[in-house]
Amino acid sequence: MKKVFIVVGLGYGDEGKGIATDFLSYKNSNSIVVRFNGGHQAGHCVVNKMGEKHIFSNFGSGTMRGLPTYWSKYCTFAPNFFIEEASQLNFDFKFFIDIDSPITTHYDVLYNRAVELTLDKDKRKGSCGVGFGATIERSKTLPFCFQDILNEVNLKRKLSDIRKFYRSKINIDTSFNFNNFNHDLEDNLFCESVSRVRNLIDENKITVINDFGEIIDNWDNIIFEGSQGIMIDQNFGTKPYITKSNTTSQNVFNILEGNKNHFDVNVLYVTRVYQTRHGNGPFDNLHKDFILINNQNETNVENEFQGKPRTNFLNIDKLIYAIECDEIFSKNCKKSILFTCLDHLLNENVFFYKNGNLQCEHYTKLAQYLNRNFDNVFFSKSNFSENIFK
Repeated sequence: MKKVFIVVGLGYGDEGKGIATDFLSYKNSNSIVVRFNGGHQAGHCVVNKMGEKHIFSNFGSGTMRGLPTYWSKYCTFAPNFFIEEASQLNFDFKFFIDIDSPITTHYDVLYNRAVELTLDKDKRKGSCGVGFGATIERSKTLPFCFQDILNEVNLKRKLSDIRKFYRSKINIDTSFNFNNFNHDLEDNLFCESVSRVRNLIDENKITVINDFGEIIDNWDNIIFEGSQGIMIDQNFGTKPYITKSNTTSQNVFNILEGNKNHFDVNVLYVTRVYQTRHGNGPFDNLHKDFILINNQNETNVENEFQGKPRTNFLNIDKLIYAIECDEIFSKNCKKSILFTCLDHLLNENVFFYKNGNLQCEHYTKLAQYLNRNFDNVFFSKSNFSENIFK
């Protein structure tokens, strides 16, 4: 059987899915990394043993180790963001993309940001401001997929249609005037990015495929890398503070044609040893005794759309809820869990909420409170995946 690994975040995002994917890439060399949800709004941090750091948004987090990426149709693709990140890589890459992947345009980004900035700060939904949710919503009535950018006529026609689509929406739904932006300039910049994407196709760095089944037999292992966390899943999170994405393993089994019996499926849940959330929405009130150390170099920082990241003691009940949501799709699969950021705590004891009460336990005993028999329980005390241990 081909081995399948599924990396799933149990929180609101920012759990450590980047280091988890890099760890699996390190342990399983003949693999391909599949992004199965979300899109270019991800920010998955990988640091190698030389201290080199990269935040993966448009590539799988195994890229630094030479593993190829498959960008599934469940992920949005933003040509300008992709080209910007590709130009920052100091290592080679191989990128496969589903021909039906939805395309994010500058109009989606503009609408996304205009809507968020129109709202009062305490009413914003926690958007990253890069157009992911707007792309998903617009695609329901005006689809624009990777296939469309391969043809110049289709590209220009679609961009024109999308400009018309957003003209009235931005003027009605936001406090901004659509005509105050230089749309011709932005169209030209977008088309330049598309042209560079096509060049990468000609150079065989990007390969367009119709279905993952075309290439699935080329690797011994498949590492599915999730984006965001189950607590903001479009079906299981608290509305309206959700993402327009299935953050559980649901999409994985659709990609695998719904028949997980053909694969040895291993789900790796990821959580920090404390809670974190970037953006508005329900969150436990900060405990007066909560303190972090060694967290000065966080990827997520305060911004105008999401505000300041929030942190607090771990909540076991929320972790159990997230796992139960995922098990709707991954029942009977092997399960493991990774606890990250132990180096951010004052000592090896972890405080956590259970049934509303604050408790304390040594980190090695955390998993037993989740009422699951995990195949493996991993821990991380650093940014280096080589240092992850059981």
